[in-house]
Amino acid sequence: MKFAFSTLGCPQWTTEQVADNAVRLGYSGVELRLLDNEVIEPIRDAEKVRQAVETFRSRGIEVCAFDTSCTFNLSDPAERAKNVESLKVWIQLAQELHVPILRVFGGAGTGENIERENQWVAESLQQVASQAEQSGVTITLETHDGFSSARRAAQVLELVNSPAIAALWDSHHPYRMGETAEEVWSILGPRVAHVHVKDARRDDTEKSGWRLVLMGKGEVPVREQLASLQANGYDGYVSVEWEKRWHPEIEDPEIALPQHINWLHAVEKQLASK
Repeated sequence: MKFAFSTLGCPQWTTEQVADNAVRLGYSGVELRLLDNEVIEPIRDAEKVRQAVETFRSRGIEVCAFDTSCTFNLSDPAERAKNVESLKVWIQLAQELHVPILRVFGGAGTGENIERENQWVAESLQQVASQAEQSGVTITLETHDGFSSARRAAQVLELVNSPAIAALWDSHHPYRMGETAEEVWSILGPRVAHVHVKDARRDDTEKSGWRLVLMGKGEVPVREQLASLQANGYDGYVSVEWEKRWHPEIEDPEIALPQHINWLHAVEKQLASK
């Protein structure tokens, strides 16, 4: 398996520190969500992103994905159009820099009319599908927010007939929605183009009802997720999404990122020996 980590997990690190630690810890890739502790934007930060990609590749580290903020479950057509235009710029930048994956969100939504909301997201993705196909870039809809379940994500993907529109399987959210790792794979299967891993446990003192914890210390079935991926020949990246930027109280990256990759390598070794 190929392992990466998101810069969301190390908001205070410089690009050089991210690259140095990726090499030192044995990660193969980096996923860009932040640079210099700021969420990246495709126009404002284009030159900064170019320089970061060059820095990572000079150290033998691939940039496996750009995590966009593009969201499409919006009732206002003008707002959806604005997000579509932003995604088009992201596709251009990803093509230029040979970054294969872009992450997008469905969005929160109200859940009052799921079919209509799914259509909003699907229609938005359909508008960029041809450009993505021609650019060699895959747009991945994350199992997140109102689209946390694999079943909901699959409903959207079924409405978009394009190999460039796929799924990002985040380990926590489908589990939170009651789906097992086996069920997620059976629903999304080969449309999974990118993977986020994180662990958590239920905690009523947290607003979300969940506390993020170090890998293997919670209840999210990441081991089963990895087993499903391996058994089905998944060859993309498995990326650690340690949400330090949003949850400053969790362990620092100096603790979390080594712990995660050591755990992932141990599980990989166990699965290979079976």
